[in-house]
Amino acid sequence: MKFSEQWLREWVQPEVSTEELAHQVTMAGLEVDGIEAVAGEFSGVVVGEVVKCEQHPDADKLSLCQVSDGTDIFQVVCGAANVREGLKIPFAKIGAVLPGNFKIKKAKLRGVESLGMLCAEAELGMAESSDGLMELAADAPVGEDFRQYMNLDDSIIEVDLTPNRADCLSMAGLAREVGVLNKAAVTNPVVEPVAPVIDDKASIDVQASAACPRYLGRIVKGVNLTAATPLWMVEKLRRGGIRSIDPVVDVTNFVLLELGQPMHAFDLAKIDGGIRVRMAEQGEKLTLLDGQEVELKDDTLLIADHSKPLAIAGIMGGEHSGVSETTQDLLLEAAFFSPLSIAGRARHYGLHTDSSHRFERGVDYNLAAKAMERASGLLVNICGGQVGPIVEVVSEQNLPDIAHIHLRRKRIELVLGIALADDEVEDILTRLGMVLTSVEDGWQVTAPGYRFDIAIEPDLIEELARIYGYENLPVSLPKAASPLARVPENRLAIGDLRRHLVARGYQEAITYSFVEPQLQKTMDPDHTPIALLNPISSDMSVMRTDLLAGLVQAVSYNLKRQQSRVRLFETGLRFVPQGDRLEQIPTLAFAATGTRLSQSWGDADAEIDFFDVKGDVESLLARTGQRDSYRFVTVKHPALHPGQSAAIEKCSENGQWQAVGIMGALHPSLQKPLGIRQPLYLVQLDLNTVRETAIPGFAELSKFPEMRRDLALVVAKDVAVDDVLEQICSHAGKYLTKFNLFDVYEGKGIDPDRKSLALGLTWQHPSRTLTDQEVNDSVDAVLSQLEQTLGATLRG
Repeated sequence: MKFSEQWLREWVQPEVSTEELAHQVTMAGLEVDGIEAVAGEFSGVVVGEVVKCEQHPDADKLSLCQVSDGTDIFQVVCGAANVREGLKIPFAKIGAVLPGNFKIKKAKLRGVESLGMLCAEAELGMAESSDGLMELAADAPVGEDFRQYMNLDDSIIEVDLTPNRADCLSMAGLAREVGVLNKAAVTNPVVEPVAPVIDDKASIDVQASAACPRYLGRIVKGVNLTAATPLWMVEKLRRGGIRSIDPVVDVTNFVLLELGQPMHAFDLAKIDGGIRVRMAEQGEKLTLLDGQEVELKDDTLLIADHSKPLAIAGIMGGEHSGVSETTQDLLLEAAFFSPLSIAGRARHYGLHTDSSHRFERGVDYNLAAKAMERASGLLVNICGGQVGPIVEVVSEQNLPDIAHIHLRRKRIELVLGIALADDEVEDILTRLGMVLTSVEDGWQVTAPGYRFDIAIEPDLIEELARIYGYENLPVSLPKAASPLARVPENRLAIGDLRRHLVARGYQEAITYSFVEPQLQKTMDPDHTPIALLNPISSDMSVMRTDLLAGLVQAVSYNLKRQQSRVRLFETGLRFVPQGDRLEQIPTLAFAATGTRLSQSWGDADAEIDFFDVKGDVESLLARTGQRDSYRFVTVKHPALHPGQSAAIEKCSENGQWQAVGIMGALHPSLQKPLGIRQPLYLVQLDLNTVRETAIPGFAELSKFPEMRRDLALVVAKDVAVDDVLEQICSHAGKYLTKFNLFDVYEGKGIDPDRKSLALGLTWQHPSRTLTDQEVNDSVDAVLSQLEQTLGATLRG
């Protein structure tokens, strides 16, 4: 929210500078994003009046003007399209200095002398761009210093409010905060009730009272929309980031900025029968004030008449019923809408308005009547007209409950580390608008209607802390019994796994738990993700059922920014629907693409392949001390390359193999849509499983020699090496200590449908030397089993 410092100081007069004020507000939890001047630095500019305007003798697009500064007449050449006789404008005289140190000098334009310059807002640093000269009010005093006339020695302060502080989305709320911080009096504008002079009443039927517990309407007849909005209001709106449109819209916007109550004005002649506040019917259509036609959903609250929708409640009015230059009679509305009935609706229709911003966060449910009287008085003063009585429809049982909170002295001291005096506590909370009643151990506090964030005792203590000043609270170390947590030996710390991957060249990534629906469906078609009711955006609208979707996007992002070698990993939850419940599964995933090694003088161009990433997985599994309990099994997955994908399985205590992960290369058909032009390898593992470790145990090292046999086996090409190794492990005897594959050969001398595997097997006895016969018997047992089960033969 933007606000004028000058306007704030009309409400409250803290004896602090602009910078000190911004620091105070920030330290109170209302972060100041920036401070900027209302206008650029300039001097020598006065209010001028064009007393005569003629065509330039030698230029079609230039005008020759006679401009008065109240004392003399000056000839000025001007190219603005809106210059005309009788217009009052900012006039920069000879010697004036405009923003950017631009000095006004006597000049000749197309042979005609020009003695000054007529100015637009942009030339004075009051706007980023301008369509023509800045037009001043007809009663602007000619000759007065323009800076003084416009009160431009002012600053615009922009505050970034957290969603819980909707009470500060108005000048009244900000002034209240500043008054409390400085213990200064706050002067609220006097809002006098406007007595009705006509009997016309608005017909109001609230059918959705739970969503709209309070609705007020008032008829104002005979308004003059040709009246000009007063300069003071136009400037306050401009400095609050709102442009002037017409006096009716300006008044409702002014009340929005001043009090925080959104309002709307309908053209009474366009309303059929009266107002009905109801839920929309699915498929109803409404053309909004911005010109777009929307198809309404049945969860949208509407302001309608007896035949058609008029506005999306709390968000935007309809074009048909909006105020126009032909409007003579108005229906003013002010309401309280339940925050839950408005939240997310604007975003669904691609909208974000000042009204929806406030109603979503919560507006004081007691404010509507005051805002109605304030707007009525301003309208009558500016546009004339006759007002009727206010019609109010209220559902008391649907209004928010008033929070009654028990605040204890001892609790304040315990939480803040300091005992605040009773009068200080009472002063702070009373200035914040709360009602206090003393009880034996503290106070019974009633929160005001505009503080939706005050519900429990800690909320009040937080208010005391921020107003008292966080920097004024004592610094002390907490005292608590904190025994060391037990670290189970059979469970790896997540930090160990992270450090292991970092040591292998990966970097940790943290991606959103929300992903794009189509991408999630592609990466994990077996699960239907949970859709968010109120998503941040359309490409973050479902909960992830795996971590790969987010990592793939992160890799793509890096590749598009000239990072050709990417290694990322992530630990986090994936959200998998299981019937009527949602299972949150801790998961580890990583992704790798690019060259095997970083750029160097050696083998720098070799690309990473499936087996490089498989090696990373195996090294991670080896950390568990249970590498032999895992195996890799060929599997098909729609998101992975059909020839380069594998399921990672673990053998359970009962001998059953269970899938605990998957790995493989991203499917080629997905690379182009994701902007990835090189192979990308992905891994996903169940985190809890890979954290399970074997408990370390001591085994005495054998002092006796090892005996090794190398075997060259010929098997069919489709035989998996893992199947061969599993048979060897099962039938080589208990003294087999090591076995490994060191060569695979296909080609000359081998049947084209078969391959040769070279394996090394090592035996060692813990307490004696093995005999050749014992080892030979083990080898024979292995060869016999391999021949029977896999058709393996020794290579000749």
